[in-house]
Amino acid sequence: MITRRSLMTILGSAALGACASKEKPAVVRLDYATYNPVGLLLKQKGYLEQGLSEEGVKVEWVKSLGSNKALEFLNSKSVDFGSTAGAAAFVGRANGNPIRAVYVYSKPEWTALVTRPSTGIRALADLKGKRVAVTRGTDPFIFLLRALDSVGLTEKDIELVPLQHPEGQKALERGDVDAWSGLDPMMASSELEHGSTLFFRNPEFNSYGVLNVREELAQRYPALVKAVIAAYERARADALKNPAELQQALAKEAHLTEAVSKAVLARTDISSPSIGERQKTVILAAGDVLKKSGVVKAEVDVPQVAGSLIDSSFTQELSRS
Repeated sequence: MITRRSLMTILGSAALGACASKEKPAVVRLDYATYNPVGLLLKQKGYLEQGLSEEGVKVEWVKSLGSNKALEFLNSKSVDFGSTAGAAAFVGRANGNPIRAVYVYSKPEWTALVTRPSTGIRALADLKGKRVAVTRGTDPFIFLLRALDSVGLTEKDIELVPLQHPEGQKALERGDVDAWSGLDPMMASSELEHGSTLFFRNPEFNSYGVLNVREELAQRYPALVKAVIAAYERARADALKNPAELQQALAKEAHLTEAVSKAVLARTDISSPSIGERQKTVILAAGDVLKKSGVVKAEVDVPQVAGSLIDSSFTQELSRS
């Protein structure tokens, strides 16, 4: 477990600089998102603020509604650390967003294909010609592409309705669309409180939840990256020790009932924070479909981009459960 003393040791010896200088940023900006429960608990606990205050570094939090928004924030330098799905981070990197994925905050089954019982949709083939809501550039979007591809369909075989995740949920429940590529916790809420059906699930099509950092910041302030990961590890240790505390943090931020927040966390694995080959394997599996669909250019070298994205140097010392 990372304690406050060990966090301060990480900070103090390196002075947050890439070298032995006293240079350090005045502020570090992180996103928080309902699809990253450990991050919510970290924000609530204030561990990073505790560790950085004595170094004179301010912490600011920015809410992300999806991987696409987190990637936009990273690209515009609105945040220094952003929470995304691993495959979405790959798309960002392939399209020129200079980021590195440095930490795994979860291995979730956070997306599935959702419909209303009255639509008659029971299988993937039933989606042909139907209106499907999804947020482009996110894991649910990549999940949808992979699901369609598995039965010989593409997004051209459906009427894709681009909506941010909360609006996709509402559109499904209002009857404006026939299906939705959902994201927890909205998906669990729709399932438990509105009777929506998860008609296609495949945990292996869900990519890991990863914490990304702007490459420029990682190169200039590697000790800051270590400090953020150390603070995440304190929050993760608390969550493993007291799952109810994590559930309460998620329920409070996302305004969820106890039943919904428990359902979300029941399909969220936070046991292994190290990043490396397992995450890269998932990305490589998605690469061909992403090329075929035009999400990334045909000339993109998928293994090369995945290798430049995944940076295991900051989690090498973390134990794997």
